Amino acid sequence: MLAAAALLLTAGCSSDGGGSPGDGGSASPSDPSARSSSPGPTARETPPAKGSVKVVRTVATGLSTPWGLAPLPGGDLLVSSRDEATITRVDGETGERTELGEVPGVSPAGEGGLLGIALSPRYASDHMIYAYFTSASDNRIVRMIHDEDKPAGERLGAPDTVLRGIPKGVIHNGGRIAFGPDGMLYAGTGESGDTGLSQDRESLGGKILRLTPEGEPAPGNPFAGSPVYSYGHRNVQGLAWDGEQRLFASEFGQNTWDELNAITPGDNYGWPRAEGRSDDGGFHDPVGQWTTDEASPSGIAHAGGSVWMAGLRGERLWRVPLKGTEAAADPQAFLEGEYGRLRTVVPAGDDRLWLVTSNTDGRGDPQDDDDRVLELRVS
Repeated sequence: MLAAAALLLTAGCSSDGGGSPGDGGSASPSDPSARSSSPGPTARETPPAKGSVKVVRTVATGLSTPWGLAPLPGGDLLVSSRDEATITRVDGETGERTELGEVPGVSPAGEGGLLGIALSPRYASDHMIYAYFTSASDNRIVRMIHDEDKPAGERLGAPDTVLRGIPKGVIHNGGRIAFGPDGMLYAGTGESGDTGLSQDRESLGGKILRLTPEGEPAPGNPFAGSPVYSYGHRNVQGLAWDGEQRLFASEFGQNTWDELNAITPGDNYGWPRAEGRSDDGGFHDPVGQWTTDEASPSGIAHAGGSVWMAGLRGERLWRVPLKGTEAAADPQAFLEGEYGRLRTVVPAGDDRLWLVTSNTDGRGDPQDDDDRVLELRVS
C-alpha cells in the first residue's frame, strides 16, 4: 500500500461531514467460498496514475436532503430524501421529477431518516425497491413494490420488513445498501455512537451485513446463522465492487483517519481499538486513509479501475486507482469545493458516474440550485 495515501493534514472530528462528533489486507469476491480462487487484475488492467473528471451536465436541481440513488432500467433515476422520507423519480434526460410516494414509518432526526435505496436484482419482474431507514425504534430495511400505473405520490406499495433491529442514534446510522454480484443484499451499518457495538458480533451495529433478498443470513457468511459479513466498523456509508467482484467500503473516522477498506469476510476492521492503519495484526488495515477534514466519505463507486469516493466535509470527489486490493498510485481529488458536500456516487456506464450533492442536510451551505444530481465522465 502507498504511504502517500495517508494525507497528513490537520485532523478534525468526522461526523456526517460536519464539525460535531459523529460520522464524519485483501478483499474477496462476494461469494466467500471463492475467496482464494479469484484472479487478480493483470498489469494492463491497472488504471493510469493520473485521471480526469468532467461534469457533463446537471441532471436535476432543487432536491431536498437527497441521500440514496438507484438507476432504473431505461435511464431514469430514483432518489431518496432523508428528511422528507420520499422517493422521487428523476427523468434521466429532462430532469423532470415525479414523486413515487412517502415511505411510512420513517423517523428523521440528526443523521437518520430515509437513507439508502436499491433495486431488486429481479426488478424487471418483481418491481421491488429496497430502502434502509431510521424508524422510531431502530434502523431497518424494507422492500416495496413500485407500481408505475398508480397516480404520482401513490406508487409505493406497503413496506415489507426485510430486517429490523439495527441500532439507531442521532449519529452513525450507516444506511448504504446494495445488491452484490452474487445477488445478495449488503448493508453498511453504524454503531449509533455506542462504540462497543462494533466489536460485538451479536450486534448489527458497526458492521457490513450480507443477507438474502428475503432478509435471512446469506449462505456462506463467515459466522454461521449470522448476517454479519465484517465487523469493527464505525460508520459504513459506501459499498462497491470491482471487476473481480471484490467488495470495497468507505468508513467515517472520528478524530484522525477516514478509511477506504477492501472487505474480507469475517475480518475485524478495528474500531474502536484502531482508527486507520494499526500495528495490531488482528485488524485489517485500510487501502487508503485520509484526515477527516479532507474526506468524511459517504458513497463510493468503481469505474475505470478506480474507486471514486464522495466526500462530505471534504467537499471533493476522490479517485483511488487500484491494483488488486491496494492503491496503485496516490489518491487524487476532483471538484474540490465546486459543488459543496458530496453524498452519493453511482456508476452510470463504463466511464460515467452519477453524483449527488448534500448541501441541504443541515451541515452544508446550500446554493440556489441545491441539491443536485450531476453526470460525470471519468477516467
